[in-house]
Amino acid sequence: AAHAGEVHCLLGDNGAGKSTLIKTLSGVHTPSEGQMYVDGKPVTFTSPRQALDAGIATVFQDLSMIPLMSITRNFFLGREPVKGWGPARRIDMKTADAIVYDQLGKIGINVRDPQQAVGTLSGGERQCVAIARAVYHGARVLILDEPTSALGVHQASIVLRYVAQARQRGLAVIFITHNIHHAYPIGDVFTMLNRGR
Repeated sequence: AAHAGEVHCLLGDNGAGKSTLIKTLSGVHTPSEGQMYVDGKPVTFTSPRQALDAGIATVFQDLSMIPLMSITRNFFLGREPVKGWGPARRIDMKTADAIVYDQLGKIGINVRDPQQAVGTLSGGERQCVAIARAVYHGARVLILDEPTSALGVHQASIVLRYVAQARQRGLAVIFITHNIHHAYPIGDVFTMLNRGR
């Protein structure tokens, strides 16, 4: 169970079933047995869109980012604010940049220019952009798949600090990792997964 304002750490070695569980929670796979509940109501997701609509956002290890595109374009990925109407409707890049600058500033990432390529950011900063994107777009449950696995100590600490901020904002966070040293400082609840159990 994941509760608002709580970080639930899911620990397990490679092959323990963490990825399968993530894909089930995020609507990629349909469970073969058992039941999922959101706000006390049973749900079955047949697509990731249904999970997103229920407020469940997943940040996978690959981050789903396009390195040569700007931070702003990666932050919105098709959900940019627009201005005008009809054939004159277009992306409001000034507003989009301001939102990105504000959202990243709240988590301690100061970008000189939101139009710079996201690939110029450090791994930890890109991870935080992906998390901030999910939070901004309405996530109530945040599933993080090994968010610190490929990061150095400093970058991992940036991500862990932001996970703690997400908890303080009232989000339920499911933090999947094989590294107890990253889970222990921020976790409220711990579950060990071994061969799917």
